[in-house]
Amino acid sequence: METRPRILVVDDEADMVASLQDVLRKAGFEADGAPDGATARGLLAAQRYDLLLLDLRLQAEDGLTLARLLRQRSDAPIIMISGSSDETDRVLLLELAADDFLIKPFSPRELVARVRAVLRRYGHAAAADTPAAAEPAAPKPPAAPRGEQLRFGDWLLDVTERDLRHVDGSACPLTQAEYRLLEAFVRQPRRVWSRDQLLEHTRSVDTEVFDRTIDVLILRLRRKIEPNPKHPRYICTERGLGYAFAADVQKV
Repeated sequence: METRPRILVVDDEADMVASLQDVLRKAGFEADGAPDGATARGLLAAQRYDLLLLDLRLQAEDGLTLARLLRQRSDAPIIMISGSSDETDRVLLLELAADDFLIKPFSPRELVARVRAVLRRYGHAAAADTPAAAEPAAPKPPAAPRGEQLRFGDWLLDVTERDLRHVDGSACPLTQAEYRLLEAFVRQPRRVWSRDQLLEHTRSVDTEVFDRTIDVLILRLRRKIEPNPKHPRYICTERGLGYAFAADVQKV
């Protein structure tokens, strides 16, 4: 029997917390609530969560400050909630590398769909309301022979161990979605990928709704592997087309 994903809702509006918990529980999730960052940190210290729903504007501590702290401590995905559709907020959320964001007001259906999509990207089998086998299988890169390693620039990707290391030996932790995206790039360098093609390789669904997913993952990967993320030399934007991996890749 699979464990139900546990979600932490952080919002200073008690009615909002209760409403979100009710929606999530009816959808099959475990859901806890916190009115502020201090309470959230206490819960996180005592309990492992599979996903966090954070309000952008908390009274005692804003959601961005809390999310930056959580990013340093945990790989749990974060969905930010904002009451504003202002472009500045959206840019801040993407720069923060939140996995997704919701603009109030949103429907229960949209909330549940986005939560399930983010959890699926992180490989949580219990995220779907139907068995995973019933969903169409997304294309996967060819299975790697044992011990296969790919070298690009100052990085070595071990596709057997799903491990990325710098040439100095230091490890670079990747989420499942980040790893799938990077592997797709290094297996076919110089190829121009559309967002839809990359979404397939990271096993995302609902591409018509979550069309910024790849942009968020690209930002996160650039911040991890690029010497200067603002002027990337590996993952390059092909304006109007998508993205391409510009580095030479060698098998080791």
